[in-house]
Amino acid sequence: MIELACAEAGRPDGPPLVLLNSIGSSAAMWTPCLAPLAERFRLLLIDHPGHGGSPSASRPLTVADLGRGVLAVLDRLAVGRADLAGLSLGGMTGIWLAAHAPDRIGRLALLCTTAAPAHRDAYRDRAAAVRAGGMPAVVEQVLPLWITRRLADRDPELRDRLAAMLTAVDPESYARCCELLAELDLRADLARIAAPTLVLAGEQDPATPPSHAEAIVAGVAGARLELLSPAAHLATVEQPGRIARLLLEHFQLPGDTVRRAVLGDAHVDRAAAATDAFSRPFQDFITRYAWGEIWGRPGLSRRDRSIATLAVLAALGAEHELALHVRGARTNGLTDAEIAEVLLHTAVYAGVPRANRATAIARETLAELDRTASGPTTEEDA
Repeated sequence: MIELACAEAGRPDGPPLVLLNSIGSSAAMWTPCLAPLAERFRLLLIDHPGHGGSPSASRPLTVADLGRGVLAVLDRLAVGRADLAGLSLGGMTGIWLAAHAPDRIGRLALLCTTAAPAHRDAYRDRAAAVRAGGMPAVVEQVLPLWITRRLADRDPELRDRLAAMLTAVDPESYARCCELLAELDLRADLARIAAPTLVLAGEQDPATPPSHAEAIVAGVAGARLELLSPAAHLATVEQPGRIARLLLEHFQLPGDTVRRAVLGDAHVDRAAAATDAFSRPFQDFITRYAWGEIWGRPGLSRRDRSIATLAVLAALGAEHELALHVRGARTNGLTDAEIAEVLLHTAVYAGVPRANRATAIARETLAELDRTASGPTTEEDA
């Protein structure tokens, strides 16, 4: 098993999102995109062998080695399931993981990547070049693939930073990654991917042009393609704003915005972090259907929906969910007196014992909110 370094960023209690870099770069290639993602996710930035902080490769590599290395990191961090975004070689690793470890990967984003690399002899030549002359031997070959000429001319300091990142990679590990790419073919894996998949392609990317992204979209059921322009291969440094927005939208289920607005980020993040392969379908169902399809409808205001929800939950004796939605009712503008009035009205039509217990729960919940000003503490909701 290879060992991979992982740097964490973002919200420790947020849903985990794995970020995988390209060959020749480090996790620093994600830096321009990180700030918006860090507000929502627990970011796990994992480097390939000999890249960034990861130990050098001591033997030939396969994409399965890289995938299993990522799984080992998740195991080490006690992360059962995570969303994943990978660029170039990181995207290829993501394809392997989504096909071979589907219980560990939630939603998938593939950036500037391919299921079957072209120019296989060029990768072999590049491996030979770095073994003979070190990483500086490929700088002038690689940088024009990473960023457009227009950006390189406009920002020479960026070009210098990218060159420094490239030359910091261990030459033998880089060579072994090149040889991996020269032999890789993941096309048979595409049909095995069930994860919701977003594919991003740089319109000016000479390494993995849009036709490669189109082939992935054709092979992965339900995959969606977005073209970035201007953008070459390292699109995160050329289109960071658009990439961050697209990733936020993709990794946020329909209904997530409404759910967070009513229940609060802390509750939703705790629920996401506690989700595993067993509970994931239920959590997705709640977010898509209850919060997206029902709470998101325009026919009633959120305030009115809180009134209806409190009445129904009190009538059913759903004590666990009732406390949660008392908090949500306050968020949606109901006063304590109005919440009490809803429960009093419910007593007439659903019975005094149920309404009596609901009133006690609501009183305790509202008092707790006044004492602690804390968010929800339960993990399941509907």
